[in-house]
Amino acid sequence: MTTATENLSPADAAGQENFDRLIAEDSRIEPTDWMPAAYRKTLTRQISQHAHSEIIGMQPEANWITRAPSLKRKAILIAKVQDEAGHGLYLYSAAETLKTGRDELVDQLLEGRAKYSSIFNYPARTWADIGAIGWLVDGAAIANQVPLCRASYAPYGRAMVRICKEESFHQRQGWEILYELSHGTPEQKQMAQEAINRFYGPALQMFGPPDNDSPNSQQSMDWKIKRFSNDELRQRFVDMIVPQAEALGLTFEDPDLKWNEERGHYDFGELDWDEFYSAIKGAGPCNVQRMQRRRQAFNDGAWVREAAAAYSEKYQSADSQLIA
Repeated sequence: MTTATENLSPADAAGQENFDRLIAEDSRIEPTDWMPAAYRKTLTRQISQHAHSEIIGMQPEANWITRAPSLKRKAILIAKVQDEAGHGLYLYSAAETLKTGRDELVDQLLEGRAKYSSIFNYPARTWADIGAIGWLVDGAAIANQVPLCRASYAPYGRAMVRICKEESFHQRQGWEILYELSHGTPEQKQMAQEAINRFYGPALQMFGPPDNDSPNSQQSMDWKIKRFSNDELRQRFVDMIVPQAEALGLTFEDPDLKWNEERGHYDFGELDWDEFYSAIKGAGPCNVQRMQRRRQAFNDGAWVREAAAAYSEKYQSADSQLIA
């Protein structure tokens, strides 16, 4: 990877040369390393949007904590929602190493200047939807995020290692819910099937638009932030979930879904990209509700942030007096 350095200062030219070398060697960029402004901007946007998605993604599942069908299910779901909060914190911390403060990142979300994953703009209508979210949504997240463990930006990659381990638990939780339902009464199996019908398309859209409509994807791959294109990851995911659906005794509402012997992959139908872009632009089924609740939670938690800040200031002042 080579980059023109004619218009850079000697220090920036040396920094660019070292950056290019690290990328070419498949090494890691640390926060103290020189990096191009565009690389920093791309990472800040991607990591912060990932963090926003983890926080917003708590809502559809938290809504089912009081309605989970057993104490065991309730405890598992509480643990999962707590994990998602932790993932958001890891990612905000990683984004902060790129010199954008957390307050600014949160303000971008609350003011509508930042995006989050479109999948969280869909409601969880039944308990089976919690299973579909675990199996399909978290499964898609794992397929997308495991390669990010090798992202060129070191803090992002390190955060993803723990996140992916916890997401694997989330996927197993979803699988177990669907397995019990699909092997239960006819009504329970129908509930599971309807949940799969609702989340199949939106889950595949989680990998982003087709490669031809994703102009920034190639640059992220050149920088080794991403390792695979949107379409490559989507194909991998489809190949993975088809036999899993067969094990569940469920099917996907996709008449074009079939094995292609020549390609060695499953073919699948065109996704509803108009629906995808509509959700991204704020017209999804739950966009307004998600942001209303996020803003309310932020406002309701103001006293906690103020108390923590006062506590920190008090003890920092005490420490300074001791040092003096």
